[in-house]
Amino acid sequence: MGNSGGSLTTRATGELHQLMRAAGFRGIDEAETLAEGWQVADFADAGQRSMANLVRHTGTPALMVSFHDSDVGFVEGLTPDGNSWEGLLNREMAESYEIPLEHFPLEPAVAGALAWSAAAGLTPDEEAVRRTLTGSALFVEELSSALLVALGLPGAAQKIA
Repeated sequence: MGNSGGSLTTRATGELHQLMRAAGFRGIDEAETLAEGWQVADFADAGQRSMANLVRHTGTPALMVSFHDSDVGFVEGLTPDGNSWEGLLNREMAESYEIPLEHFPLEPAVAGALAWSAAAGLTPDEEAVRRTLTGSALFVEELSSALLVALGLPGAAQKIA
């Protein structure tokens, strides 16, 4: 299983590309603006503390999805107060890669996603979050985009439309 980079979503008042580079992300694509200051940028690689560095610097929640072969997505959410959550996208495909699903229990992931969304001042759709975290897609990036919509990110629905 090869790594094919990831995607970072956060609310930033500055140039996200520069903020990400300073936090330790590498191979960063141009950021896409959603709405209300939310931005998404793809990256090739991130250091172990890159997202934490970014959240500490911006003071806003961030969501990172690391893609593996466009088949599986490892989700990490972090808020400025240090609350974090993890989830897995495309569980069926992850199982075929022998990724231990028990390391990514569904209920804590749903609860964490909802808490992250609330901390970000958003209104999530619990059923859509659950559907996304249990769903499957040919390309995991589709599930990643659906997760942004489910979490209530403004402008995310137009991004995937």
